[in-house]
Amino acid sequence: MDRRLLADFLRARREVLQPEDVGLPRGGRRRTGGLRREEVAELAGMSADYYSRIEQRRGPIPSERILAALARGLRLSPSERDHLFALGGHAAPRRTLRDEHPSPTMKRIIDRLSDTPALVMSRFGETLLQTRPAVALLGDYTRFSGFDRYLVYRWFTDPVARDLYPVEDHPERGRVFTAEIRAAYTAEPGGRAGEIVAELLKVSPEFAEVWRLHEVGVVHHHDLKRYRHAELGELELYCQPLLDPELSQELLVFTAAPGSPSDEKLRLLNAVDA
Repeated sequence: MDRRLLADFLRARREVLQPEDVGLPRGGRRRTGGLRREEVAELAGMSADYYSRIEQRRGPIPSERILAALARGLRLSPSERDHLFALGGHAAPRRTLRDEHPSPTMKRIIDRLSDTPALVMSRFGETLLQTRPAVALLGDYTRFSGFDRYLVYRWFTDPVARDLYPVEDHPERGRVFTAEIRAAYTAEPGGRAGEIVAELLKVSPEFAEVWRLHEVGVVHHHDLKRYRHAELGELELYCQPLLDPELSQELLVFTAAPGSPSDEKLRLLNAVDA
């Protein structure tokens, strides 16, 4: 273990994070940019004194549990987490597809899209962040818990989830959502995707039928899709994805052809939300 390199790395990651990146209030005047030591300690579930000693190159050698907590608290990417473990003198744990938190970069981008329908989704179909226009268009996708957090699960178990699309588009939507969860399942069948698939196979004969087709490559984000809105009627929108390969998160931005009726309806979303 190299205490100096470990301390320098933790300090560098702390100083590039802003409070709003991790859901903390900015509060009063800050003498320096980035997070305070006590804020990192709070996010990692440890005492401020313990964390300070690590940054000051003293104290006990951090355990794997402590390093994992710091990686979560500092929102490290998988590569950064592996580097942290190496600096701490431990072998990096096997990578798993866990991404409950949107990356700070994704959060900064979506904060800039306050007037545009946009959301950040995990590869499991869980919505991690939405803009207000996205909530106005799609509903609040972040309010769910349990298996309902995952879009593919809601699609096959909750009829309300299908109200967003015209009935004639339902078969294709089901195939797309199934292909998306299959991609995650193939990468890690024993992980979270495996749990989602196993539960759907138990509760949804329709999902089981689509799953048996073993379709891949059905996802076409760029295609024009139709959405139904209770007040604005039908909208024809494109969905442009931006992928964060480290965390396998996608930023989806909804747009319409300039000058089209759907473009005008998108402009009205904020007024409808208000």
